[in-house]
Amino acid sequence: MSKRDYYEILEVERTATKDEIKTAYRKLAFKYHPDRNQDDPDAESKFKEAAEAYEILGNDEKRQAYDRFGHDGVNGNGFSGFSSNEDIFGAFSDIFGEVFGFSSAGRSNRPRAGSDLRYNLEISFRDAAKGTEVGIKIPVETSCETCGGSGAAPGSTPETCPQCGGSGTVQQSQGFFRISATCPQCRGAGKLITDPCDTCMGRGSVIKDKDLNVRIPAGVDNNSRLRLRGEGEAGVNGGPPGDLYVVIRVIPDDTFERQGQNLIISREISMVEAALGHRLEVPTLDEPVNLDIPSGTQSGEVFRLRGLGLPHLGSSQNGDLLVEIRVKTPSKLNSRQEEILREFAEIEAGKLKNRAKGFFKKAKDKVMGE
Repeated sequence: MSKRDYYEILEVERTATKDEIKTAYRKLAFKYHPDRNQDDPDAESKFKEAAEAYEILGNDEKRQAYDRFGHDGVNGNGFSGFSSNEDIFGAFSDIFGEVFGFSSAGRSNRPRAGSDLRYNLEISFRDAAKGTEVGIKIPVETSCETCGGSGAAPGSTPETCPQCGGSGTVQQSQGFFRISATCPQCRGAGKLITDPCDTCMGRGSVIKDKDLNVRIPAGVDNNSRLRLRGEGEAGVNGGPPGDLYVVIRVIPDDTFERQGQNLIISREISMVEAALGHRLEVPTLDEPVNLDIPSGTQSGEVFRLRGLGLPHLGSSQNGDLLVEIRVKTPSKLNSRQEEILREFAEIEAGKLKNRAKGFFKKAKDKVMGE
């Protein structure tokens, strides 16, 4: 069964503003809230459908993708709908707080993954080309060793919250509704710390510098992103740690210009070398190589040296080295050089004249022969 149009679900025009979309969702969330429609089997599905529509249209980037490509534009962005009403309450707790007068987020003391971190790393062009290993130091939130992450001073233990009984949530009613809200006494932790740890001040975690070695694969480009799993911030309540994303900035090189995995350089030769041919020494990422320039080479011609470019990531293949030739015309000549060039010009003119005579003679002979 195909999904309905998100604008149709929220009953708004495609030109609706962000505030209009939010207002429309609040209206539908109130209308189809499961606690208000316990006898309507279709209410829950409509409640989830409206939440999914708001998740997409309430986000500028996701809305733009949806407007351009429809449902296919958002299916690959990691969002596949809400699996439960609790997920909806947690995602839009601010809206439900506005509608019902209190937060309806799910259990706050359940395990949660730690936050992902980003580290900007600047490397040289040669290190990006060849690959390297770089040591970095990052500040991360880690579990407190003194209290073992409990937040309580050594020798003491957190107490179960008497208001929520350790669940982290309390049931609140308003009119038709009876929904779960974050416990105001323990703020969702389910426990109270009466004797906090002196090291972490009861937080259960501390900020520490962490030393890591990052392996840079050969051939990485500017803005490449390396993912180090589990090297982000520590999880909450036993949740897994987040990831660390290392974003690469490659310093431009004075010799080579990059085009994908190909390298480009420009080399200048004289007018005589271009006319007669020349052996040119060309720099590479390793040792220089010789390139034979054939006679008659024109300015702007490009010669390709295969396999002397950058490695393709995850492959044994390399890009190519492209050498662009620029022919330099001399700006100052001595008398002897001028004499030689004038003689050369006269010879060229004579060749043209003789060619023309030959052409007309052949034409005449052909006519006379007829």
